[in-house]
Amino acid sequence: MNDPLAFFLTWSTYGSWLPGDARGWTEYHHGWQMPAPALELECHARMTEDSVRLNPLERKTVEIQVAETCQHRGWTLHAVNCRSNHIHVVVTAFNTKPKKVRIDLKAYATRSLRSNYDSDRENWWAERGSIRHIHNENTLEAAIMYTLVAQDRKDRDTNTQ
Repeated sequence: MNDPLAFFLTWSTYGSWLPGDARGWTEYHHGWQMPAPALELECHARMTEDSVRLNPLERKTVEIQVAETCQHRGWTLHAVNCRSNHIHVVVTAFNTKPKKVRIDLKAYATRSLRSNYDSDRENWWAERGSIRHIHNENTLEAAIMYTLVAQDRKDRDTNTQ
C-alpha cells in the first residue's frame, strides 16, 4: 500500500473518556468496547489529577502550538480543532511515523499549557489517541471538513465543545 497522504489524529484530555465509559470506549489493540461501569470507577480511582476541560484560551494556545510544531518539523497542517475535552488534527508528515507525530504534538502542547497556565499539572492528555491513515484527496477533504466544521454542528452538550 502507498504511503498515506495524511494522518487524522484525535486524542482526549486527561480523564475525559476513561476505559469503561458509559458512551463506550476503545481498548488498545482490541477496538471498541461496551460500557463497563466497574472498570470506569476503577480507572477514575487511579487518576492522579482531576480531569481536564480546556477553556477557550487554553484551546487556542494548543491550536497555535500545534501549528508551530508542524511548521518547525516541516509537516503540513491541514486542520486543527481543539475542543474542551479532545483535539482533532489533520496533518501530512512524510517519512514520519504517525505515532511520533502524535507524541510530538502532544508533548509541545503540554509544554505550552504548562508554561502558560498550570506548571504543576502533569497530565493534560489521555495516554494514547486515534490515528487514521488518509490515502486519497476525498478522504482528506472529508477529514478536514469534519475537523473544521462538523465539530460545531454536533447536537451535543456545550460542555463537550
